Amino acid sequence: MFDGIRTIFEKDPAAANIFEVMLYQGLWAMFFYRLAHFLYKLRIPVLPRLISQISRLLTLIEIHPGATIGKRFFIDHGNGVVIGETSVIGDDVVIFQGVTLGGTGKEKGKRHPSVGDDVVIGAGAIILGNITIGNNSRVGAGSVVTKSVPPDTTVVGNPSWTIKREGRRLAPLEHGALPDPVHKAIDELNTRLKVLEEKINK
Repeated sequence: MFDGIRTIFEKDPAAANIFEVMLYQGLWAMFFYRLAHFLYKLRIPVLPRLISQISRLLTLIEIHPGATIGKRFFIDHGNGVVIGETSVIGDDVVIFQGVTLGGTGKEKGKRHPSVGDDVVIGAGAIILGNITIGNNSRVGAGSVVTKSVPPDTTVVGNPSWTIKREGRRLAPLEHGALPDPVHKAIDELNTRLKVLEEKINK
């Protein structure tokens, strides 16, 4: 709990004081998850899932007790977050509301994503299947990711487009700097269309 409080102060500029931080739903979701995960590893039946369901009712965040989550994990505005049973999340990861780490079918074994260290996943992003999101990557808001993402990479869009950032490390909350490949492609098509129209008119 104390590690989670310190993480919120470090990663959320809106964290004003300890009393407000104690109201963060992500903090309480992680408290319940750590308890449920501990019991899950002891192979205690039913109780871990019961705790996770109570947590979902109270926080609107669903984390399966079987998921593996690293240190300093921060859920900012947690409504609608879903983290599946075989998900693996590294250290210093930040996710926003509406994020889903889900499976793609009824396959057994590892069926949910693995997220590396220092990854930021934007609001409403959906990451599906047994894929890997590399260290220090960024997943833009609303992206749908079904293929592995290399380290130090930004993905945006639905389906996601992988875009290298020329070695520049994105700040954790630099959502406004995410590129828009669809808009870029439309601009390029418009430019080519104008050139062709000018040639036809001549």
